[in-house]
Amino acid sequence: MKNTVKSINPFNNELLQEYKLFSDQQIAQVLQQTASSFSKWKKEPIDDRAKLLSKVGKLLELQKYKFAKLITQEMGKPLVQSIAEVEKCAWVCEFYAVNADDFLCDDLIETEARESFISYDPLGCILAIMPWNFPFWQVLRFAAPTLTAGNTVILKHAANVSGCAMALEQLFEEAGYPKGCFQVIIADHQQVESLIENTIVKAVTLTGSEKAGRHIAAIAGKNLKKTVLELGGNNACIVWEDADLDGHVKTMVNARMLNAGQSCIAAKRFIVVADIYEEFIAKFQQQVQLLHQGDPMDPETDISVLARPDLADIVAQQVTDSVAKGAEVLIGHKKDKAYYAPTILTKVTPDMPVFKEEVFGPVAAIIKAKDREESLALAANTAFGLGTMLFTQDLKAARHCIDQIEDGAFFINEMVKSDPRLPFGGTKASGYGRELSKEGILEFVNKKTVFLQ
Repeated sequence: MKNTVKSINPFNNELLQEYKLFSDQQIAQVLQQTASSFSKWKKEPIDDRAKLLSKVGKLLELQKYKFAKLITQEMGKPLVQSIAEVEKCAWVCEFYAVNADDFLCDDLIETEARESFISYDPLGCILAIMPWNFPFWQVLRFAAPTLTAGNTVILKHAANVSGCAMALEQLFEEAGYPKGCFQVIIADHQQVESLIENTIVKAVTLTGSEKAGRHIAAIAGKNLKKTVLELGGNNACIVWEDADLDGHVKTMVNARMLNAGQSCIAAKRFIVVADIYEEFIAKFQQQVQLLHQGDPMDPETDISVLARPDLADIVAQQVTDSVAKGAEVLIGHKKDKAYYAPTILTKVTPDMPVFKEEVFGPVAAIIKAKDREESLALAANTAFGLGTMLFTQDLKAARHCIDQIEDGAFFINEMVKSDPRLPFGGTKASGYGRELSKEGILEFVNKKTVFLQ
């Protein structure tokens, strides 16, 4: 049985650091520390909690190049994108520092009582199980509201970004958070399951695969604990015949190729009506070929390696299996260790892996629809429900589609993206619950009815 995890640079295969798994005794100490910290932290005035969060945001901005370099080294994201990730984390901290008091204030309800209202009280320790693709953002968008609501946090991060996890723990300590408010563990699956079952842990949030989500939700459900699940996506990018390709094709390419396609909300299926199909392919291919590929530490690089070689293997196999069913490779489908070239597939049909499955890499599957009605039907033909994007100049018709889109997000003439001001989450196999906005901070509180007569 392995007792260590390794952080390896996927671009040059350099071993960055090796981390020991926590012993059961160490995890027990973390649990006791979080319980002790919560009893005091929940009593802190919300203004004081918000000031500490604001300091986290300022430290992120001051040290963004250091943190961005760590992200790039551990999971291969181009440096400019890593910098943008850290800047977004600073934004979410400032957003909740400013708005948490309003979001959590008692909600007065008029009844026959002398006074009745909803009080929003923290739950306790929340366990966060987080992925590697946005190793700072995924954590901060959960931790910022959750801590400010008065909860404490235990983070179990993806093994290959353990350095990012440790940096985040140090960040909260540097900002002045009391010991035990935000703690990191490096643990195996069995230890995580035991944590979920422990009475000190009150709820669980997971960002990851559908398989992981089902497993974690089953354990939490057995123990009657709340979960928020942000799982996979198979987002459709619908392109109608009146789309402004010259104005939006760069956005469409970015929606697929950002972070080498390793994003749950990436545009994965491009569903294009027949009238504009050939023009779309030509302009999309031209824009993809302008992407600068290379060393992720080079500020000029747009796209580089995937986070691990095995991830590139999975993507290559999905494409190979789709080609065997009739898909045609326009460009790409070349692999070298953790690198997988930006790839465009045409003649894609619903029976192919690149249509049915989530492809976590730089692969654009292009599907021809005969008209608008069929484009919507093809977009809905998926088990996932995270986000849909539609490109058209007919905004009246686009508005009429809102109730036909079952996803958690519908973006018109823009790529799907997360924003601290707006709720984020999915439906169906993409999970449940919401992060960000007011809805996000209210996920891990006790919405208590108070009735005074």
